[in-house]
Amino acid sequence: MQKMDQRELMTLQHYMKEYGQQAEIFVGQLEMLENGRMEAHAAIEALEAMLVTDEGIVLLQIGGGASVRAKVLEPDKILLNIGAEVVVERSNKDAVEYLKERLIEMEASQKKVADTLNHLRSQMNEINKRLESGYQQSAAAEQDQD
Repeated sequence: MQKMDQRELMTLQHYMKEYGQQAEIFVGQLEMLENGRMEAHAAIEALEAMLVTDEGIVLLQIGGGASVRAKVLEPDKILLNIGAEVVVERSNKDAVEYLKERLIEMEASQKKVADTLNHLRSQMNEINKRLESGYQQSAAAEQDQD
């Protein structure tokens, strides 16, 4: 193994820092996707429950951790935000199907992001090994000079 110079050590440290920042971004994306998945699951459960209860009473979150019991007047007319601030009206069944499709898309996205994160972490481990080797070489060279 050839001796590592100071410039190469600095370059590897720079890569580690950059990869660390990228990893943080991917972890944030995974958290966002997981939150979206949980919200979609909750929405599907609520929509399906509205069809089986005669009363049509649901727990409505109004923000700040506060909720109210509300009677849904038209449980088969659901307003869906489909992106870019576009809201469409769908039947309850169609809304559930749409949300299930979005769940599948989010799960696929989660897998891609997780795979990318794992690859990035693998690269970081390789760089870390090279850095450790370089540090050991530098320490050994300093001891030889003493």
